[in-house]
Amino acid sequence: MRTPLLATVLVVDDETYVRESLAAILRRRGCDVRTASGYDEATRPESLDGLDAVVTDLKMPGRDGLALLETLRERAPHLPVLVLTGHGTVSSAVECLKLGAADYLLKPVEPDELVLVLGRVLGQASLEREVKLLRSGTDGGGRGAGEDGRPLGRSEAWRRVLEMAELVAPTDTAVLLLGESGTGKEEVAKYIHGKSARSNGPFVPVNCAAIPEELFESEFFGHKRGAFTGALEDRVGRFKVADRGTLLLDEIDSLPPAAQAKVLRVLQDGRFERVGDSRASSSDVRMISATNTDLGAAVEGGRFRADLYYRINVMTIHLPPLRERPEDVPILAEAFLERARAQVGKPVRGFEPETLELLAAYSWPGNVRELRNVIERGVVLETSELLGPACVPEDLRRAPAGNHGLNLRASLQAEERRLLEAALERSSGVRRRAAELLGIDERNLSYYLKKHDLQNLGK
Repeated sequence: MRTPLLATVLVVDDETYVRESLAAILRRRGCDVRTASGYDEATRPESLDGLDAVVTDLKMPGRDGLALLETLRERAPHLPVLVLTGHGTVSSAVECLKLGAADYLLKPVEPDELVLVLGRVLGQASLEREVKLLRSGTDGGGRGAGEDGRPLGRSEAWRRVLEMAELVAPTDTAVLLLGESGTGKEEVAKYIHGKSARSNGPFVPVNCAAIPEELFESEFFGHKRGAFTGALEDRVGRFKVADRGTLLLDEIDSLPPAAQAKVLRVLQDGRFERVGDSRASSSDVRMISATNTDLGAAVEGGRFRADLYYRINVMTIHLPPLRERPEDVPILAEAFLERARAQVGKPVRGFEPETLELLAAYSWPGNVRELRNVIERGVVLETSELLGPACVPEDLRRAPAGNHGLNLRASLQAEERRLLEAALERSSGVRRRAAELLGIDERNLSYYLKKHDLQNLGK
């Protein structure tokens, strides 16, 4: 099955038969198509609003395709334009490309060739939007991944995470990543994207908790100039930036109810409206969601839409906290040391044995993110070639070896697991009875069993 283009395209040609034939080809491939018979129709505001691309004839009565190119470069400089002509010459091709045409095809054009070239043009436009987004400083930066993009770790628990990521990556299946803050959910999402058919497209991470409710629509879907006070120029939203790529919605539990409904609609049909725009835009994204909370409980409590939950929860991957994979601490620490050494410009080349012992014994309530910060701080402070214990934070040095000390989160996690195991033992492994003993329902019990990697227990 061929992948639909899911784009809004304007077809401009003075010949009705050609215009409608091109429109029919593109509609069959999933495009929302508008048509115009020439320059005047094509440059009307209602024709240009919400467009993803323009396919135009070069030779037309009156103002031709070159004039249209010049106008579009002024009004919509980022809008890709594909030029078609039956009078192709090297000089006309060069002139079109100089004026900013994305590509140039000779008539009569084969349907497959048109779709192929338009798909490439749309993909390039999507990458350009991603570059603009990354240059604006919204990229989260890498944490705990090797040069090949594979998230670092050798523990059995982490190996299972990567196996599931590799299984789901080639599909377009929605993925829900569950895990405490700092466990590497974004790195796993990037790994899935890199292993997917969309790897040449953009990867766009969005922290839902960092977006004020009143700005949600503009950030996610974009807005037209003048749509509200302060909207001084058109804005491309995150869904459009991620077109033909992967969109990571981190802390998705923070989405307000109205936002949940709008995200659900985009996932269902790939269409949305920019703020201040009456015309629909489109986006073809692969959705990965992440959270450190129990979304099932949020659904039961009425804080999260059940239909959106089932839409994003096709494949669930649980990321273990760092304290449950201590054998990964040295690998991660070495990687962070190498990175920090290059960034800070210090000749620290390794760890003193006592330092590694402290790192291995600590419970890491902040997980991989906390480990990275500790290593970077140590490299800044260290004056010798080996990172010594004195450069490790005092609270980490005071933590009893092999013990959670006074760390509340770690202690609660350990007690949570103990209670689950006790309930399953007392109920002879019958989950319904175990849930009753714990005072929760079976759905919540399933969540906690997955969280503590106990899902193979009980029946």
